[in-house]
Amino acid sequence: MKVQYVAPFAEAAINVCQMVLGTTPERGQLAARPQLFTSEQVNIVCGIVGNVEGLVLYGLSGSTALRIASAMVGQKMVIFDQLAASAIAELGNMISGNSASLLAQQGIKCDITPPTLIRGTKVKISTLDIPALVVPLKLGDLGSLEVNISLQERQHHNGLAA
Repeated sequence: MKVQYVAPFAEAAINVCQMVLGTTPERGQLAARPQLFTSEQVNIVCGIVGNVEGLVLYGLSGSTALRIASAMVGQKMVIFDQLAASAIAELGNMISGNSASLLAQQGIKCDITPPTLIRGTKVKISTLDIPALVVPLKLGDLGSLEVNISLQERQHHNGLAA
């Protein structure tokens, strides 16, 4: 996977967190995984379609998800209910949408699918052997967010898009 696909997601995540959460994330060390995998409890999955295709998974702990949702809705949340789920899904949607805009500025046209929220641990999502690059972000007192990017150039067959 090309690093040029990863930078827009890291940049968008930092910008959205600054704007929505009022915190400047600290970017951790980029890591590679042979497939999309997370051990986090709350995960937002957004599909990417267009010149590049694949999935982006945003993983965070349950307590981090509650703190982020609380910051987004402006009230302390103690239960991960529908409102909290909606706020967390919207965070993934905002980051992915901003990333798509940044990719478009590079001439890479793509769209995002609506976010899907998956709760549980040791989540493994098949990406048909597309490796994933992981950008960990520390969000100060809120916790940390793991951005897993698994994208590839859209495959063409006989001059037609697959």
